[in-house]
Formats: sequence, structure tokens, C-alpha cells
Amino acid sequence: MTNHEPHLMQYNSQKGLLSIPEYGRNVQNMIAYAKTVDDLEKRQRIVEGVIKLMMQMNPHNKNLADYKQRLWKHLFHIADYDLEVQVPEGIIITRKEEDLKPEPMGYPAYETRYRHYGHQVQILIKKAIEMEDEEKKAEFVRVIAAYMKLAYRTWNQNANINDNIIKSDLKEISDKQLEMSPDEPINYLASSYTKPKRPPQNTRSNNNRGKKKQYKKKRR
Repeated sequence: MTNHEPHLMQYNSQKGLLSIPEYGRNVQNMIAYAKTVDDLEKRQRIVEGVIKLMMQMNPHNKNLADYKQRLWKHLFHIADYDLEVQVPEGIIITRKEEDLKPEPMGYPAYETRYRHYGHQVQILIKKAIEMEDEEKKAEFVRVIAAYMKLAYRTWNQNANINDNIIKSDLKEISDKQLEMSPDEPINYLASSYTKPKRPPQNTRSNNNRGKKKQYKKKRR
């Protein structure tokens, strides 16, 4: 009897990661093999064959307008953009487009803590800081404080609203550039328009009139 070496099984967890898992490991291996082929014509045929295989794997995507563009971009992504082949006319492959990520959005410093006042308060405060006319600026600050008080009441109707809280928040949000006098009251803004109430109708008298008319008709 001859001794045979035991077959060593390699698990997927021991293999390299898949760049795009939906195409599987075989497609990734074929693209890796194409990168090692020195003959340009042979490499081109291999890559075009891989593209056809990728099309067969996802036939439901053929109706997409940019379907071929998407396949070629995926192929170059799997190849880590290290592949010299001719792409079809009209298809542009650039690494910058693939790796381009949007810049993280910045948020105002006080947006999270004072979000119950709303983003418009941030804009109004910035506008008030830039105002040069001191008299108009003071009046504008009173309007902002009144709006903040209204927003605070809307956010927490059960809270005991203290003018000092509104003034303190206004001072902190404006980075101590806007202040109100401690003795100056903050007047409420009208939260909604209340329609004038109509005088109540005397339904009882109307009902009695109707009954009288019916009674007259019966007598006739």
C-alpha cells in the first residue's frame, strides 16, 4: 500500500476577502489571473469573457441604462484598478469616482443642546449679531427672545417657563454677544390666530318653530 498525503481543505474564512461578494470568488480569481497575463490580446479576451459571465450572473439588471458601465466599474474595482485593457467606447473608468466620499456635514455647536428652539433661532441670532444699529438690534433681540419663549413652551408645555432661562440660553447661544436686561420681561408671541367665536344659536327656539309649522299643517 502506498501512503498518500492527507488532503488539506481550505475554508472560505482562510481565503482573502471578496471585493464584491455578489460576483463570487471565481470571478475574482479570473480577474486576478487576467492581471498576470502578459499577452494583451489574450488578456483582453479573458476580461471580456469575465464581463459576459458577470452579465449572466445578474440578468435582471440588463434593463438598467448604465448596466455595462456598472459592470466594467465593478471589474476594475475588483482588480484594484491595476488592469490594462481596452474598455468599450463611452465607458470611462476613474478611481476617483469610485473612492470619492462626501465630506462629513458640520453641525452648529449649539444645535444639539438647544434644538428645541429650532434652527431658525440660530440664523436669527447670527443676523442680530451682525446688526450695527443698536436700537434696531435691541428690538430684534426682544423678538428673538419672545420666539424662543414660544418655542420653549411648545416643546414642553408642562414646564415652568422662566425668563431668566431664556435670557441665559440667548446669551450662551450668541457666545455672550447678545444680552437682555435682567429686569426686562419677555413678552409672548401669538402662537396661533384665534377666529372670533360666533354667537350660539338658539336651537331650542328653532326646533319649536319647526314643530309649530308641522302642527299648522296637520290642522289644515
